[in-house]
Amino acid sequence: MRELSLRFLLAFLLCIGFGIAFGYIATAVGNKSIAHFDTSIIQIVQGWETPWLTAVMTVFTWIGSGFVVALISVIVAAILYFKMHYRHQAFLFLVVIIGTPLLNGLLKLYFKRERPEIHRILDANGFSFPSGHTMMAFSLYAIIAYIAWRNVKTVASRILLLLSATFMILIIGISRIYLGVHYPSDIVGGIMASALWLTFATAVYGYFQHKHEKKIRPLSAKL
Repeated sequence: MRELSLRFLLAFLLCIGFGIAFGYIATAVGNKSIAHFDTSIIQIVQGWETPWLTAVMTVFTWIGSGFVVALISVIVAAILYFKMHYRHQAFLFLVVIIGTPLLNGLLKLYFKRERPEIHRILDANGFSFPSGHTMMAFSLYAIIAYIAWRNVKTVASRILLLLSATFMILIIGISRIYLGVHYPSDIVGGIMASALWLTFATAVYGYFQHKHEKKIRPLSAKL
């Protein structure tokens, strides 16, 4: 029970931290005090431009597109539910994935930030803050890592999970800056928003999972 309480306390503190970070970025976006940060990072990232890197970044931004994310999500959910019979985890996965674009849409409608016009390599529609590609990448790869973490035991496997998830999140976010369709603050804001949503969702999942296990234990003891 003490361990569970510590987990909920940690989740609560993380939610506050992510919420404060997102609020700070959103405020800086609103009053344009983050403009120097955005311009500096854009100049660095777009300074890397070469034909081969443009092709690579275009591929990664496609991987972060709604179609590919939806396809990966259906495959992962099907494997969890039908093959591995992790039905509760499949439900958590779908809640996180479906909730992310809903949250992103609400945030974009509220902030209504126009996309950058500095050296646009790729065309994109809609508002800019926070980045939808980044939010979906964070939610998708972080929740896969979270579920897999609970089911693998070796340290090497867990390190590989964290590195793979981190790489995919960062490279998709950077690709959006490189291609000129997002400000860096859109990417950071997207990470903070999804981290808040993911932490909240997994904490609620942990609470109900604990209640479910408490109900099962007495039945198992009787058998």
